[in-house]
Amino acid sequence: MATDNIDAGVRLCSFESMFEPKQTVKNDPEKRWYQSDRVFFGFGACHILAGVFLEDPPLEGFYGEWIVPAKGYSGTHIYATNGVLAFDFHGYSYRENLLAKYWRGQQKRCPDWAATIIEIDFHLLDTAELSKRKHLGADQYFNDPRPRAKQFISAIKPPTFSRGRNAAGGHACQTSPK
Repeated sequence: MATDNIDAGVRLCSFESMFEPKQTVKNDPEKRWYQSDRVFFGFGACHILAGVFLEDPPLEGFYGEWIVPAKGYSGTHIYATNGVLAFDFHGYSYRENLLAKYWRGQQKRCPDWAATIIEIDFHLLDTAELSKRKHLGADQYFNDPRPRAKQFISAIKPPTFSRGRNAAGGHACQTSPK
């Protein structure tokens, strides 16, 4: 059930079905730093992961996209994509699957949640540009997250495509750790 938060102007929605970091962790740079990579890059540093990925993408044609919630809602997310595949804290996935799962998760918490997808038109590792958009720059974390992001990315093998089709009629795509 959604309720209005008059002070912040942000709608508060149920978090029963989706992981949400505790505010005490989110507000403590050291505690935030020591979370698992998936939690760290999935809830507060997705833009750093995407920015590092885009510096040297293992596949061609990738750019950044940003899910920007409608006014009054939370749930922003930044990931890298080539329009077909996407890369974020889950690793590689089809872009449409990432978006469908993200929308389902947000709308399960808050049925009237809506957002716009925009192509990133700024450098994802530039602190001044990130600050304008209420994101932390790499130099604003407890430690530099860029080496951590590089290690995370390097541990995930880029997808390979088979010549056949999968059960859904699309080309088969497989990803796995290196």
